[in-house]
Amino acid sequence: MNEREIFFEALEMSTPEARAAYLRGACGGDVTLRRKVDELLKEHFSSDSLLAGPAMDASEPAVMVSSSAAQAQMLGRYKLLEKLGEGGFGEVWMAEQREPVKRRVALKIIKLGMDSKQVVARFEAERQALAMMDHPNIAKILDAGMTGEGQKEEGRMQKADTASLPTSPSGRPYFVMELVRGIKITEYCDQNHLTTRQRLDLFTKVCQAIQHAHQKGIIHRDIKPSNILVTLHDGVPVPKVIDFGIAKATQQELTDKTVFTQFQQFIGTPAYISPEQAEMSGLDIDTRADIYSLGVLLYELLVGQTPFDPKEMMKGGLDALRKIIREQEAPRPSTKLKTLTAVEVTTRAQRRQTDPSHLTHQLCGDLDWIVMKCLEKDRTRRYDTANGLAMDIQRHLANEPVVARPPSTAYKIQKAWQRNKVIFTSAALVAVALVAGTGVSTWQAVRATQAQHVSAQAKALAEAEQERANDQARKASASEQQSRRLLYVADMNLAQQALNLNNLGKARRLLDRHRPAPGAEDLRGWEWRYLW
Repeated sequence: MNEREIFFEALEMSTPEARAAYLRGACGGDVTLRRKVDELLKEHFSSDSLLAGPAMDASEPAVMVSSSAAQAQMLGRYKLLEKLGEGGFGEVWMAEQREPVKRRVALKIIKLGMDSKQVVARFEAERQALAMMDHPNIAKILDAGMTGEGQKEEGRMQKADTASLPTSPSGRPYFVMELVRGIKITEYCDQNHLTTRQRLDLFTKVCQAIQHAHQKGIIHRDIKPSNILVTLHDGVPVPKVIDFGIAKATQQELTDKTVFTQFQQFIGTPAYISPEQAEMSGLDIDTRADIYSLGVLLYELLVGQTPFDPKEMMKGGLDALRKIIREQEAPRPSTKLKTLTAVEVTTRAQRRQTDPSHLTHQLCGDLDWIVMKCLEKDRTRRYDTANGLAMDIQRHLANEPVVARPPSTAYKIQKAWQRNKVIFTSAALVAVALVAGTGVSTWQAVRATQAQHVSAQAKALAEAEQERANDQARKASASEQQSRRLLYVADMNLAQQALNLNNLGKARRLLDRHRPAPGAEDLRGWEWRYLW
């Protein structure tokens, strides 16, 4: 067996341990053969190749020949210009369409010698999935076909590369799609220092694209930054979802060829796959698996890294990886940000045109709730649709209550305030004016009441004092009257004595001083007249 035959057989192994055991037996002591097979496996499991599909999946289509022969290579009406990416099974080329119009396109084709039934079935499934899409944020398929007869095409290849490779007599399938001149969405956001709001605007477009795919009955199953490229249309950034290499149909078959996913075959990229994808228990995968992956992508756009470190996830092997995805709860984005070093947080804040404290404040609250709803282990608690996720983000941007957050009266009032600041400010000013006016009026009324009370107290005090004065006056008057009466009685006695002594002058003086003054009481009685 050559390295490619061993490579295909190794891919059928259900676990890395079984694969390693098979390779030890198949390669024996042939170090060179084992190295070649390992290189093919490493290239196949790479998650970074452009348009080459997901990591750890045996379904990756790509393109064609060796780059040294590319300059003169024609594929029907397409001239291959430059290799853009390469995976375990194929390559993606930038090509020039010669007729009926001239334009640059991306052409994806299975490598010569890699056209097994399983690979061709996966390739045609991706081609059919793309053909069903009609959305501005999904790379459009423009054409499809088969290469010429295998032996004729093989003659144009380098003999050293193709001499021992079998080729289907009917040729190999390929498809042509729009050339997306862009970079990964995370790289674009960081390089252009997009704010959190701008990142959310881009992300909602991705959600709308995935929603379109779901409405067409297609589950992407490998949403990650390298499968979402951002290009510019008249200076406006436009995200494009690419690579439906492991897409799954929910309503119809994508190809009449058998596409078999082996039991316990790991489908997807570890850092982005949902718990049900990692479970591999036979549970049917639905559109909510893509919601989880969108949540991981949103997490990375906000924080700058995925919830779980991919390197740490892979350290314990496949079983430990599955356990992390299925059981370990991801930290909230704001919490994750607090675990980073000061330098890392500052760098991420600068890439979002803000400061570290404000970045943490932006993530706390709504965005934490939205992300964590996407990352629920129980898929029934996630958003039902990608459009539901996009709408919740738009609610957050519009300062409206989000579905992800349990509502409370205080939260609703806060959102209403943020949404209608001008109205609330005007109402607050009016309320403040009313309160101030009421306060002043109340204060003045209180002061008037206090003054009235003080006046009443003063009046009462004055009346009391007057009463006391009157009483004293009455007492003084009574005392005076009493004194006058006593004096009168005494003088009458003295006058009697003076008369008895024939002292008429003294008697007269004593009687004269009791003649009443005008208005005074007359105390004279019969005795005064008698003595007079």
